[in-house]
Amino acid sequence: MASKTRNIPSWSDVKSKLEHFDRAGLVGLLADLHNLSHDNQAFLHSRLALGADPLAPYKRTISRWIYPDLSRNQGISVAKSKKAIADYRKAVGLPDGVAELSVFYCEQAARLSAECALEDEGYFMALVRMFDKALAAVMTMEPSQRKPMLERLDAVRSMTNAVGWGVKDEMDELWADHVVSD
Repeated sequence: MASKTRNIPSWSDVKSKLEHFDRAGLVGLLADLHNLSHDNQAFLHSRLALGADPLAPYKRTISRWIYPDLSRNQGISVAKSKKAIADYRKAVGLPDGVAELSVFYCEQAARLSAECALEDEGYFMALVRMFDKALAAVMTMEPSQRKPMLERLDAVRSMTNAVGWGVKDEMDELWADHVVSD
């Protein structure tokens, strides 16, 4: 039986081709990638610490998908919101940035839940899971930075009072696990 040939190039294939690029060629390739998509722009801007707020494009994506404009029939996507955080983690991965994006996600999701009487168990469970991740990320921060983030997460807990599905109860348990025992 004949062996299968590899059809999909690997990073080592790309790397070996890049070794033949001169500086101008490499800069041109990066310019093409930059101009190709907003995701590439966000990645490069964040990685290179460009712009006033490197988290802004990630926050826009989170907000668009977790707190969409329902009057314009924009859909909700937990996966696309979470992908924004994963993309930031890959681009820069600073713990404070990951914590900020996780808290922001929770704020936006709780806001939609409170304002729109949303009835979506999957959405609520994703919010609870992100709340847990946000608490874990915040608790790794210095105490002076932690306090305002915890205040924001406490406000998220308050917003979920009327949500149902046990969301507030689960958040209270997570709060007790992460914060009270601190």
